Amino acid sequence: MSNKLNHSMSLAKPDALDITTKQKIALIIGIAGLFILTLALLNTDFPNKGLFLSLSLGLISIGTIVYSREAYLTKQEGIKNDGQWFKSISSRGLWGWILGIILTGFYIVLYFFEELLGLGQGVDGANTGLISLFDPLSQLLSGRPASQWFVYGTLYTIAILAFGYKFILKYRHNKYQQLRTVSVMFFQLGFAFLIPEFMYSMNSSLPYYDLKNMWPLNYYNFEQYRVDSFINNGNIGMALLIFGVLSIFVISPFLTYKYGKRWYCSWVCGCGGLAETAGDSFRHLSSKKMSAWKLERWLIHTVLVFSVVMTTAVIYTYLGYDPDKYWLTREVFLISIGVFLTIVFAVIMIFKRQELGKDAKYGAIGYFVVIALLVAMHFTGTTDQVFFVKAGALKSAYGFYIGSIFSGVIGTGFYPILGSRAWCRFGCPMAGILGFQQRMFSKFRITTNGGQCISCGNCSNSCEMGIDVRHYAQKGENIVRSSCVGCGICSAVCPRGVLKLENDTMKGRINPTEVLLGNDVDLMELVNQK
Repeated sequence: MSNKLNHSMSLAKPDALDITTKQKIALIIGIAGLFILTLALLNTDFPNKGLFLSLSLGLISIGTIVYSREAYLTKQEGIKNDGQWFKSISSRGLWGWILGIILTGFYIVLYFFEELLGLGQGVDGANTGLISLFDPLSQLLSGRPASQWFVYGTLYTIAILAFGYKFILKYRHNKYQQLRTVSVMFFQLGFAFLIPEFMYSMNSSLPYYDLKNMWPLNYYNFEQYRVDSFINNGNIGMALLIFGVLSIFVISPFLTYKYGKRWYCSWVCGCGGLAETAGDSFRHLSSKKMSAWKLERWLIHTVLVFSVVMTTAVIYTYLGYDPDKYWLTREVFLISIGVFLTIVFAVIMIFKRQELGKDAKYGAIGYFVVIALLVAMHFTGTTDQVFFVKAGALKSAYGFYIGSIFSGVIGTGFYPILGSRAWCRFGCPMAGILGFQQRMFSKFRITTNGGQCISCGNCSNSCEMGIDVRHYAQKGENIVRSSCVGCGICSAVCPRGVLKLENDTMKGRINPTEVLLGNDVDLMELVNQK
């Protein structure tokens, strides 16, 4: 094996751009698998759908695995740029735009034109086309015909598993990367894909869709039909409902305090899992511009406010609908939400005002906007309306603009254009609330040793959340950012070991200028304090 290793350290042509004969064969194998899916999309009537589906998914997986093994096992361990800025597909070139258009088109059809995929287009409502190809697998797992979401879930899971293997090979020198990749593969395969299908096959009336999602990412978790299902299923249902509430106010904040938002965004979340695996080749495309950072802060917190108000409005409309089932009155519910938000706001202003600086002003604006909307909700809400709009229409608008357009069409379809975490960075309400907790009271930070930084820029180039990591590393400043998902790639690609992920005490977590500028600080005293 050692004679086959390429010992070249070249970052440019020929080593970075050429692919081997084995990789070309692997590409052909993978494309053959995609070709079967394309034939199904064109309504080809396969004689044995189970066989051809297995062949298609198998060829795609084998092609990805063989290509990955040839790409990384013939080189020494460690991260290389591998010509990512020289390849058309990963540098917003022609192939990158073509792939972006294909992915975006697929998401548009998936969300809004499922009949084009063959859903219920056959005799007596049977599936045809691409969806019918997945019927045998769906029947095997849950005993029902496939839907467009089953097709999507299957392809999503295959992508995370196959590209997860590629990711493990690429970062095989780093145990942290291997462990968290295995984690997202496990949660996607088990909790997001297999367990919901098994629950349906057992005729469970409990809500079963993607059990690992929490509010506010799972924005439909507290809709009436789901709450009714929980209540009607006795102790098990109530336990799941209570767990959902505890996950918001106790479990999630505690885990974020201990480990930062990485416990979810980099270890559990399916959106993050796809971004880290299938999207790894596009992580460097995330904009590091100041304008992008400003847009990010306004946009993600606007989505978070919308999520809070929308969820509150939906719950408000059905409270009191059945007094025996929903003992909590609307007025008490709204007052409770207002009091809770007021306490959070007051605590932050008392203990974190100086640390936040001018950002405290924007936080105050957000707080008063939410309170004003809660007051308006009280005066405009009825059993089916809020803000003079039907609650169903409000929920549908949120699901359409945020759940479909933002997270799906733009968030994933635009991987080759905007980078792999556009949704996580600009639109995910879960990332917004976890980022807020991480910035306020988490023990997590990325420490830097500025004296060893050579300003190579690998860290900033690899940050999919648009953080200019090098800016912090050059100054020896700890990285404490709301947007940081703790993926650790910046540390994994650093050739000098400058960056380190740590969970430590809150004291000394933020050190903006002390280490770099010692003009008005006693450095010896500072060292002794450390």
